[in-house]
Parts: sequence; structure tokens; C-alpha cells
Amino acid sequence: MRFKELSGKELIDVSRGTRLGVLGQTDLDIDIKTGKIQSIVVPNYKWFGVKKGEMQAELHWNEIETIGDDMMIVKPYEDRYK
Repeated sequence: MRFKELSGKELIDVSRGTRLGVLGQTDLDIDIKTGKIQSIVVPNYKWFGVKKGEMQAELHWNEIETIGDDMMIVKPYEDRYK
């Protein structure tokens, strides 16, 4: 799957039923040797979409349950975000 196919999908936490963000507005932690995505870093936004600086959550690639047409369902192993 290419990044352009993932970009724009909403990230939904299945255990809390909350929207974490949109994949196109996140950072990716990529293994430089393999080119595989290790984790998705969801920034903490304040008003008007400006980054506050600190991250809200880091979702490891193996925490993704399902990738659908419009969203990605994730189930974090622990509650790492506010």
C-alpha cells in the first residue's frame, strides 16, 4: 500500500470511540533500513490547526486493527494520549 492511499484517512481509537486525527496531518516514524512504517505520531493541535509542539499519541504500526476506505481503526495497547 502506498502512502497516498493512506493519506486523508481518519484515525479512530476503537476502545474509546474517539477520533485521533487524520493520517495526512501526522508524522511517520520510518525504519530507514527497511522503509517500513514503525509508528504514527499524532500531534496535539490547538486552535486553527497550529501544532502545539508535543505529540498527542504514538501509535505503533501493529496497533492498527483495520484499514478501510475512509478510516483506520486502531487499538492502542495502553492509554498514551490525553
